[in-house]
Formats: sequence, structure tokens, C-alpha cells
Amino acid sequence: MRCCFHPDYEIPLPEGHPFPMRKFSALRDILLAEGLLRPTELVEPTEIDWNDLRMVHEEGWLDALRDGTLTRNQERRLGLPWSPALVRRSRLAANGTVIAAWHALDDGVAANLAGGTHHACPDHGEGFCVLNDVGVAIRTLQREEEIRRALIVDLDVHHGNGNALCFADDPTVFTYSIHGARNFPMRKPPSDLDVPLADHVGDLEYLDRLGESLQIAIDRSRPDLVFLLSGVDVVVGDRYGRLALTRDGLRRRERLAQSMLRHAGLPVVLVLSGGYAATPQLTADLHAESHRVAREVFGPSGEGSGCRASADTAEQQA
Repeated sequence: MRCCFHPDYEIPLPEGHPFPMRKFSALRDILLAEGLLRPTELVEPTEIDWNDLRMVHEEGWLDALRDGTLTRNQERRLGLPWSPALVRRSRLAANGTVIAAWHALDDGVAANLAGGTHHACPDHGEGFCVLNDVGVAIRTLQREEEIRRALIVDLDVHHGNGNALCFADDPTVFTYSIHGARNFPMRKPPSDLDVPLADHVGDLEYLDRLGESLQIAIDRSRPDLVFLLSGVDVVVGDRYGRLALTRDGLRRRERLAQSMLRHAGLPVVLVLSGGYAATPQLTADLHAESHRVAREVFGPSGEGSGCRASADTAEQQA
């Protein structure tokens, strides 16, 4: 499975900052060590063009990012200190998701070892999310007429408010979010399908709710491409999670979601989203579960499996 990664996905942050920046290289190292990723499958993105970002984000937000003129309130809302390295990192990660989307159409599944920044809204960033990489990838492939419809499956514990706002009233993009009802963000603009969960929900209830609702999302969206936001902050003990999935429950979540999408014949883009375990290494190892499961679910047939043709067939049937 081809995976996008760049060493500059990681940048220095102030000591004690809660964002686990070192998880990105740790995940790459885990995947290489376990043979889930070959060095030849690593794809290094360049920075995405500012014009491509304008398909999703408003000019004022992009100007502030480029020029370093964020207000104190904007920076506080973002949760990350502005720096040229932060801007470069965000542009690299956004293009990583665009490239992974192209690869998924050809291979059936592909990944960005970052991304899923679902709190990035058209006119601002928040919750450690600077640019909405999934939104930019969808708009890019729609512009090139490679896809017409997309499905965002957001499994992060936090509601995908940025995705909901970016695609409000857009029938070509279906937004699905299963999340903690009382967790961040407090204001949750409606997705096309929201599945709010009470605090401390565990494996069985989570999997029941996911299986039932995800099938509805697949049936209603009829997508050509799916973006799977596999946040691991659903696991018990996560700093910001408030749910109670076990590691086995996380693995079963991934197997359920990926198997349903695979059974529907849909190409899938895997992106990380959030995770705030005790250490960046543990966070990365939890993220690796998505790739361990993808090896089982997609297997060798995921390589060059003609999913671009499958998407075309689905489009004809629609």
C-alpha cells in the first residue's frame, strides 16, 4: 500500500505542548519494521499550491497563514503557534492526502501518514487543524473529473465540524461523523449523518452503532471514493477522548469499517486524525492498527485492483 510521508510532517513545538508531533515518524518506523510498508511505497509530497487551497479555504485565512498575521485569538483557537515550518508542514500534509487519493483510485487503498484535519474550517483553523486536507483532495479530484461524489467517514472521537462546514448543502459530498456527544467542539454543525455517543461508551455499543449507521451512509452517499478518518482517541485512557474502547475494540472498529467499504467495492484513503495516548510512540502504535487491518482486508488484491474501474461502474449504476 502506497503511503505519503515527509520528514517535515514533524516540526518543533514548545516544550510540554500536548500535540504528539513525533507520532508521524514513529508510525512510519512501525510500518516499515513490521513489513506493512516497503521503502519503495513511501511517497514524498511537495507543498500544495495556494490556489488549490482556495477551493476550500477563504482568502483571509490563507493570507494570515502565509503572512504570519494570525491574531492572538486565531492562534489560540488553532492551538498551535504559527511558524513558517507550521505552514510548510500543513501544505505538505494536505498534498499528501491529495496524492493518496489519486493512488487509492488506482490501487483500491492508499494512505497519508498524517491528515484528517477535520476541524479546519473555510475561514479558520482550530483544534490543531490548520488546513482541511480531505476537503482539498475531494475538490481536486472533482475538478479533474476523476470523481463526482465522495464519502467522508469520520471515526475520530471529536465531531468533524470543519468537514460539515466545508460541504454544507453539497449533495456531492456525504459527511459522516461518529463522535462523543459532549466532547469538543461544543458547537457541532450538522453532518449529513451524525452519530453522537455518550461518554464512556465501550466496544460493543460502539461497534453496533457504527455497523448500523455506516451502512446507511454508504447507501445514501453512493460515492466514488471514501476518506476514512481513523482517529485513535476513542481508546480508553486517551487524554481528550472520554470513550472507552479497548485496543481490541479499535482493531474491530477498523476491520468493520474497512470490510464494509471493501465489500461495497469502494476505493479508500486512510488518514490519521487525532490520538493523544500517554506517549507519541503509543499513539503511533494505535494508528498502526488501521494499517495492520488494511493488510488483512485489502490484501494483495488492493494493489492495482482496478478500483478506478469499480468506481466508474458504480457511477454508471447510479
